[in-house]
This record gives sequence, C-alpha cells and structure tokens, in this order.
Amino acid sequence: MSTMYQFKIKGHLDEKYSTWFGFLEFFHTAEGDTIITGHVPDQAALHGIFGRFRDLGLTLISVNPLNEPDKDS
Repeated sequence: MSTMYQFKIKGHLDEKYSTWFGFLEFFHTAEGDTIITGHVPDQAALHGIFGRFRDLGLTLISVNPLNEPDKDS
C-alpha cells in the first residue's frame, strides 16, 4: 500500500527535472520553495526519491506523510 508524501525543497525546482520525479507533482510557492507531492509505493521508492534530491544537490526542508480521507467515508 502506498503512502502520500509531501516534500518541501528549498528554492524553485526547474521544470526540466519533472521527469526525475515521474509519479510526483510539484509546484512553486510564493516564498520561493518547491512542494512535491504524490504516492510513494514503498520504502525503497522513498529512499530513491531522497537519492534524487541528493543527486540534484537540493536542500530538503521537510518530509510529511499525508493523511488521506477514508474512501468509505
């Protein structure tokens, strides 16, 4: 079961890197940072995302698992 995560990155991530984060969506904040969100299938994928941040030299501000509303509600 995948978990929805929100990552906050310092600075605006250039659009050309969107393919590095294929299944994740990102947008730029007015404060100058980037918010990246999406379902992460497992811990291996989560560590892969951290590796991409490292490889791009990005500064990770925060990582938050997001609670999703129950589908039965």
